[in-house]
Amino acid sequence: MYRWRDDRRPLTLPPRGPVVITLVLGLVGALTYGVADFLGGLASRRLRTIVVTSAAAVIGIVPLLVGLAILGGTFSGGAILWGSVAGIAGSIGLVLLYSALAIGPMSVLSPVTSVFSALLPVVVAVLLGTRLSGIAIAALVVALIAVALVASVPDHTGARLTTRGLLAAVIAGCGFGGLVLAYNQTSPADGVAPLVVARIVQSVLLCGIALATRRAARGTQAPGEATGRLPWRFWAIVAICGVFDALANVFIQAALHSSTDPATLPIVSVLNALYPIGTVILAGIVLRERMTALQVGGIGLGIAASVVLALN
Repeated sequence: MYRWRDDRRPLTLPPRGPVVITLVLGLVGALTYGVADFLGGLASRRLRTIVVTSAAAVIGIVPLLVGLAILGGTFSGGAILWGSVAGIAGSIGLVLLYSALAIGPMSVLSPVTSVFSALLPVVVAVLLGTRLSGIAIAALVVALIAVALVASVPDHTGARLTTRGLLAAVIAGCGFGGLVLAYNQTSPADGVAPLVVARIVQSVLLCGIALATRRAARGTQAPGEATGRLPWRFWAIVAICGVFDALANVFIQAALHSSTDPATLPIVSVLNALYPIGTVILAGIVLRERMTALQVGGIGLGIAASVVLALN
């Protein structure tokens, strides 16, 4: 976890053992996020995205409560504060991301969101005194490029890039980056408690937005959106999405707490932004969607950057 520093001495990556643990937890968390994002995307073809997202958020409380009962946790002032900040930041990120993708080209705005979600924690860590070796900096830059390439999705809608859409994508990315920063400030002694707080806050906010927009959504049904009773398979997808999203948060928080070195924050933030890898791979396996050359190259760069970080 990052702590305020009174000096500006150069820092290097932690010993290889902790770095490997951080990388494994960060990558597993990113891939788990990717699975949740894929399932959420599938469900959103049948029902409004905000409804799917809010339902998944509510369902995600259950595994976290189970984890709290098994692993324990303390609802300290810090856990409540930073858990609430994480819940608000994550909600802002989700709402503005979907707003951006609705009014602009996905091929541009999705990578913008991913890059800024990784960039914000890196910039904050550097401003607060974190120093990385030249090789580590190069690996993180390559990973950021990989994030942009993997998140790039061919856009066939003809949507124009606007200032409003670009700004929404940037703020959405900062929201996701803010979630990582908030989890970084939690104490390992608080256990799962901050995650429970974050999920409850996020559920309340998203459900409120879903209810507030319900009336406005009437009469504007999207193509393929269901109007009747949805089958149990649909709700199973939503439930699995909520569980995976909750587990991803557990992995990311564990990665942030895997080392006391400040270098852990920028590493985890960049790894977390690689979540589109899981989404793209599943889309190829399940939906038979073909990956573009840029996406394949991005996956390769992301793997290479992770290996360099582990061996540095």
